[in-house]
Amino acid sequence: MLILYTRPGCPYCAKVLIAAKELNISFDERNTNNPSVTAELVARGGKQQVPYLVDEERGIEMYESNDIIAHLHATFSGKT
Repeated sequence: MLILYTRPGCPYCAKVLIAAKELNISFDERNTNNPSVTAELVARGGKQQVPYLVDEERGIEMYESNDIIAHLHATFSGKT
C-alpha cells in the first residue's frame, strides 16, 4: 500500500500527485489539516513536512517531492 501525506495548497504535494496521475498510481492520501493525521505523520517521520510517502510493500518512507517522484518512476514506470 502507498500512503501519501499531503496538505491542500502545497505545491510540492501537487507535483507528486500530478506525477502519480501520469503513472496511474493511487495512494491512500492523508490530509495533514487533520490534527490526528499530522500526529501520525510526526510519529512516522519525525516532522510535519509534506509530501511524505510511505511505500509499505517496499519498506520505504521518504520526504522530498523530487525523491518521491524518482521512486515512483523507478518503481512503477512501464508497469500496469
